[in-house]
Amino acid sequence: MDREFFTFSPIKARPLFKWPGGARIALWVVPNIEHYEYLPGPVRVRNPWPRMPHPDVLGYSLREYGNRVGVWRMLDVMDKHKIRCTVSLNLANFEMHPEIMHACEARGYDTLCHGIFNTSYLWEMPEDEERAYIAECVARFRKLTGRQLRGWFSPGVSYTPRTLDLVAESGFTYSADLYHDDQPTPLKVRSGSLVTVPYTMDLNDAVLYRYDTEGEELARMILDHFETVWREGAEIPRVMCIALHPYMMGQPHRIRHLDRALGQIMAREGVWQATGAEIADWYIANALPTFQAHLGQIA
Repeated sequence: MDREFFTFSPIKARPLFKWPGGARIALWVVPNIEHYEYLPGPVRVRNPWPRMPHPDVLGYSLREYGNRVGVWRMLDVMDKHKIRCTVSLNLANFEMHPEIMHACEARGYDTLCHGIFNTSYLWEMPEDEERAYIAECVARFRKLTGRQLRGWFSPGVSYTPRTLDLVAESGFTYSADLYHDDQPTPLKVRSGSLVTVPYTMDLNDAVLYRYDTEGEELARMILDHFETVWREGAEIPRVMCIALHPYMMGQPHRIRHLDRALGQIMAREGVWQATGAEIADWYIANALPTFQAHLGQIA
């Protein structure tokens, strides 16, 4: 993959740059506000609901809890710590639940496009169909908000070898589809330009829950991760992502652990709490030119 999308460069060999105010860490918090279809149509590779036969009332109801209850509990915690989130959004959620859209828009949240439904996937999608799908995402968001989408994160963590090229072609600024670094990096695309903003699967509640990781343990992992990158960030600036799902960490028995972890992080100096678009824009304006020159020397 490094030969196709990016050039290898060890983090300690790169030109240094500074986050705003000399911060050690750019922190972005990413609640995945999703919509799962009750009876999804057939897809090429994977059954969206592994429990058969459909409908999977258990799986659907759990995720619907996130929209009806969990997201509001999570918003209260974000407000408490003055965190402006980047919403990993299935666009159908805002279309079907305008109350959630209004709450996020009122808070100035950024939007990371996570496709239309989290039960539809890009795997093995023909190029023309994938291009049209991405264009539809752009058009739907513009109809909802009047703005251009800035960030892309493929629905269900599905993608094709062409996804990054098509995302750049459609005018996106950054992608969260790769988890290969602690800093933003430029990507090799057929046309236009695109950078990564590091997302995470290691501090991702929905992923960790599959391995029996509960709220208290996730909070410990978040804080352990933070201590490491905060220490390292004194010399080399880092990005830290916390990926959340309202139907997971928005549960009553887990929310206090998220509250505690965010409170300790936000009380520390040297943390620039930003949105994905803010991180991408700062990196492009202040660090990308020297990093590209560095990559030219490697080549």
